[in-house]
Amino acid sequence: MIYSPEKIRNIAVVGHQGCGKTTLVESIAFVGGLIDKKGTVENKNTISDYLDDEKKRLTSLSTAIVPLDFKGYKLNLLDVPGNDDFVYELLGITRLIKGSVLVIDATKGVQIGTIKNFNMLRKRGVPIFIYVNKMDKENIDFPALQAEIQEKLSKNCVPFSYPIGKEEGFDGYINIPEMKARKFNGTECVDDVIYEEKRQVVFELHNRLSEAVATTSDELLEKFFSGEALTNEEIKNGLRQGVLKGELYPIMVGSATKNIGIHSLMDMFIDYLPAPTDLKPIIGLDGDKEVEIKTANDEELSLCVFKNYYNTYQGLISVFKVNAGVVHLGDEVYCPNNKQTYKISTLFSVCGEKLTPVEEIGAGDIGAITKCEGIHLSYTLASPKKPVMVKPVKYPTATYVRGVVPATKNDSDKLFPVIEKMQYEDPTIFFEKNPITNQILVGSLSSSHLQYVLDKIKEVNKINFELERPRVVYKETITTRGEAEGRYIKQSGGSGYYGVVNMAFEPAEESSFQSTVFGGHIDKGYFPAVEKGFYEALEHGGLIGAPVIKVKATLLDGKQHTVDSNEMAFKNAAVLAFHEAYKACNPILLEPFDRLVVNVTSEYLGAVLSDLSKRRGKILSTDEGDEGTLDVVAVVPEAEIQEYANELKSITKGTGFFNLAFEDYEPVPGTLVDKVIQENKK
Repeated sequence: MIYSPEKIRNIAVVGHQGCGKTTLVESIAFVGGLIDKKGTVENKNTISDYLDDEKKRLTSLSTAIVPLDFKGYKLNLLDVPGNDDFVYELLGITRLIKGSVLVIDATKGVQIGTIKNFNMLRKRGVPIFIYVNKMDKENIDFPALQAEIQEKLSKNCVPFSYPIGKEEGFDGYINIPEMKARKFNGTECVDDVIYEEKRQVVFELHNRLSEAVATTSDELLEKFFSGEALTNEEIKNGLRQGVLKGELYPIMVGSATKNIGIHSLMDMFIDYLPAPTDLKPIIGLDGDKEVEIKTANDEELSLCVFKNYYNTYQGLISVFKVNAGVVHLGDEVYCPNNKQTYKISTLFSVCGEKLTPVEEIGAGDIGAITKCEGIHLSYTLASPKKPVMVKPVKYPTATYVRGVVPATKNDSDKLFPVIEKMQYEDPTIFFEKNPITNQILVGSLSSSHLQYVLDKIKEVNKINFELERPRVVYKETITTRGEAEGRYIKQSGGSGYYGVVNMAFEPAEESSFQSTVFGGHIDKGYFPAVEKGFYEALEHGGLIGAPVIKVKATLLDGKQHTVDSNEMAFKNAAVLAFHEAYKACNPILLEPFDRLVVNVTSEYLGAVLSDLSKRRGKILSTDEGDEGTLDVVAVVPEAEIQEYANELKSITKGTGFFNLAFEDYEPVPGTLVDKVIQENKK
């Protein structure tokens, strides 16, 4: 069945790890009639947490899609992991969806993950509902919790409901916009009366809500301050506009385990959250030109992949949102990211791990395809007639890296294809074989994330390996000019080897070779061999055997033999000349520096700046970041930040994060040169 885009709601369910997101999704699926019996995280039988690792760890590790039909609307719930290590999932999803539920554990209040999720959603213009879960637990002070939400998230977080009862006695809530009570009778929530002791506080909250609604319109504001009550319809319309504009964030209370607050929450999805046709259109690129992609069934097809995973039987499964048009089984689509054409030979609707074959999926909806290798996250699949590309997501860079030493050649052969597959699922995984150190390097966002990746490689794919610290790739260069003669003369009966060169070497912006030989002392035909020898000599310097950079070589003169001279002789002569001149050129060690952009709140700025200085970092700037944070830009020696991903979390109590990129090579300080030389000799 194709739903019109106006009848679809795509809703990300987010929050700090352990707040009850999966239980909430399970309750919505039950109340909405998708399932006839609720599963639990503890019993390992929920729709969302279907992976073996999720059942083992009792936590979400991958986004699960749970769709259901409710009152003729299709609600696509996306249960997003709360762990920071899987932030790439939220980055890809929030660019495509237009509604969210931020779940808060009432027993723990506003946590670090709550703030991070709220700020990301608000930054991307995604309307937010706040569902305060576990209201049936002990020692819940809702007025204090409400104040904390408004202080740490936004003063525009407004209560849409007020709890009835406490702890085990929590059995319902009052719907503030409609001034109606709903009470849990042990099976379901039913209408109830508002008791006298609640009337005053609920009336005050209703009045505050009306005032907040009035600020969304000059007309309503004038009516409110004239003392005239707003009608239920005016309140509802004003609330919707406030939510869509990001000016209001409704707070709902409930208990996902008892299904309290679920039915009202689902009604609010329909009444207040935007359809895919609402808010700003998604922006695509037609060549270099930005164009709007309108969410309508009669537009040219445009899909965007936001989740990849591998299945033993079906291979790569790519989950997408249809941004425009209708995708049909058998369609041909073009991927502007990798310039390949694919045929949609399989087409599915998705519910947890279950894939149901379908013939077509309409604009605004979510589906999956298989057998389309080469499709990475945030890739676009479009109509060949109009191959507009959705702007790719900029994912975080890997910040924690380790060397992997396979136990056997067989383990080594298996490792590469396994990690390449994992990179389709998780774009934050870094993987390379360093051409200088020959280390196999694997990295990700933190030590815990990397451990999860490595455990998966070892346990699921049965690959054995040891870990080691990544070796810093030092380099060498020269600081003064020097000259030397290189003589490669060998005779072993018959034709031998004869090559003599006089060469000069000097510092330069980049390595290069030139010849100033005139008069025929050396045939021009040998110049390429001399150049090849020079570049070969640069591969290993005389201090620690590191690559040498930024050297200009000049061939000044030389000698050749009519019989014994050949290219090999002149190549080796150039190597000898370089090594002979090297010490006279005052060589120095260079170390790699990375550019870090560290995002922190102001309270940790001083600690972060001090720590970076201790790491020999150079602070370039401190700029305003998103949502009241600061971006510290610094260049820091790579040797000093191998554990920084963990240490920054400690310094900022889990609130800070950073991206990094290679910057340049700079001289190793004299006080550290001997230490580096000794370490490299080992």
